[in-house]
Amino acid sequence: MVLRDGENTPRQVKRGMSFGESVAYSGKPQPKIEMENVPAHALAELRNDPQVKLITPVIETHLIKPFNIKPAVNGDSWGIAAVGADLSPYTGDGVTVAVLDTGIDVEHPAFKGVDLYVEDFTGTGKQDGNGHGTHCAGTIFGRDVDSRRIGIARGVKKALIGKVLNDDGSGNSEMIFRALQWALKERVNVISMSLGFDFPGMVQRKVNDGWPIDLATSQALEAYRGNLRMFDALMAMFKAQSAFNGSPIVIAAAGNESRRGINADYKIATSMPAAADGVISVAAAFQSGSMYEIANFSNSLAHIAAPGVGVLSAWPGGTLKSLDGTSMACPHVAGVAALWWERAVQQGSPSTSAAVAAQMTSTARQLFAEPFNSTDFGFGFITSPS
Repeated sequence: MVLRDGENTPRQVKRGMSFGESVAYSGKPQPKIEMENVPAHALAELRNDPQVKLITPVIETHLIKPFNIKPAVNGDSWGIAAVGADLSPYTGDGVTVAVLDTGIDVEHPAFKGVDLYVEDFTGTGKQDGNGHGTHCAGTIFGRDVDSRRIGIARGVKKALIGKVLNDDGSGNSEMIFRALQWALKERVNVISMSLGFDFPGMVQRKVNDGWPIDLATSQALEAYRGNLRMFDALMAMFKAQSAFNGSPIVIAAAGNESRRGINADYKIATSMPAAADGVISVAAAFQSGSMYEIANFSNSLAHIAAPGVGVLSAWPGGTLKSLDGTSMACPHVAGVAALWWERAVQQGSPSTSAAVAAQMTSTARQLFAEPFNSTDFGFGFITSPS
């Protein structure tokens, strides 16, 4: 992965590449990340190049796999009213959203009237053979289906759909970085990602291939750390563009690896890319009387919480399906972010990622009783602008 000036062509990197490493160049005025394979014999020379900021291998990714524990009740998806979208005067009109996931069912009635721009970064086709991406997109901007409301920001008229995960839910970091650059170039306002970097899986696969566990862990950690730095570098580019109203707000699912049902302290920290600097990470919550609880599976140290249990949304084939997971909570926040972005534009407030993020976090509600604390839900429960 090459972070470099658009006018600076690293010719020496483009010859004889086969090792599968990634190179980051720092450059100006408009640095960008590009993918380059580097042979092993060239690594030492590249590390001594003053333009090279980072060399890291590509790491595998996977969707934040949802559950189906608590089925939705009849009627609208409960998250609509929970976040106050049913009472908000804003609809997301004029806001452009990007969903980086498994694709989308473009023929689903939930997306009628939305201009969908679909790009496949996996090489497997633009269709959603999984359903995960369709479900997430439905929560963000889906229209009503059979008189049942599923979408937060039903006024969104343009959406970019980046297929960065195969139909089996797998992918790699190169696909994500390329899609993020595409979204930035197209000047989207909100990016939603319900996916994660597969560090545990990478370790296990190496062990299964006969690697000693310490070597497998070390190699996987090096790849994870390098991709985290690359992601932070990309988010720094987003931040630099924000001053010119050219940067989106980036939202990601915290992860589903915690097991509070086994032990209250069995909490796994937010995973990448949600853990990257500048990304809003989302925990999954469900209603418990007049209050909310955090789902047992929801990873800790998230920035904010949203409905993530019994979430009804679109499913390929024109149907609806109920799912649980931080994957379902993330698009709630993305939809609410679209409402806040529209509000900022209408009121003449700064319509930048930093300003919108600040509005969302400052208005989050503290609706969680003990034993939950800020390590579980961050700023609180997301709420829509009124």
